[in-house]
Amino acid sequence: MTQHPTTGFDLAETDRLLTTTKQVRQRLDLSRPVPYDELLECIELAVHAPMGVNLERNRWLIIDDPALKAAIAVRFAEVGRPYLAMNSEVRGDDRSQRVIASANFLVDHLAEVPALVLAMRLDRPPMNQSQGQVAAYYGSVLPGVWSFQLAARARGIGSAWTTFHLEHEAEIAELLGIPPTVTQVCLLAVGYFTGDTFAPAPRRPARDVTFLNTWKNPVG
Repeated sequence: MTQHPTTGFDLAETDRLLTTTKQVRQRLDLSRPVPYDELLECIELAVHAPMGVNLERNRWLIIDDPALKAAIAVRFAEVGRPYLAMNSEVRGDDRSQRVIASANFLVDHLAEVPALVLAMRLDRPPMNQSQGQVAAYYGSVLPGVWSFQLAARARGIGSAWTTFHLEHEAEIAELLGIPPTVTQVCLLAVGYFTGDTFAPAPRRPARDVTFLNTWKNPVG
């Protein structure tokens, strides 16, 4: 155990959680329901994520009704299939093709995923205002989504962050009874993952993507 002297956290386990929480699509167990209690535990942790002025404006919706999932899947596929086909043509490297194949699997099987978790925020984003205000709006929601995914990963539950359905946000809102004043931010496809664990994804070293004080000035 590599325990941090100040916080007491096991850094090895914390780092393993952070580096192996990733998009899970093809390894979602489509045959095993996820209990509400497990999802509520993840949401309970997610609501402790940072948010602007600590205003609790975020809301969550669990969707496991087969008819509702099927209806969402139709609209999801209408956007996802052409988008992925276009990217498959322009991104020919093996790594990209594997990601696209995984995303296509989710498009084909979204209706079979045990649960969809919709992250929302009250009110509409200030799209006609400054970049800072738009960033603040979404910045109060997205940390909670990531916290949900981390909490789920720790419980053997995989998740995939998706936004294809947002091209039909108004229709999906009507389907789910969501008021027009509420913004849908992202949809998480959720299910227990199959297999033992996940390896960290290949990423560029921090020094390659981090600058000091000015653009492209290296650190150290």
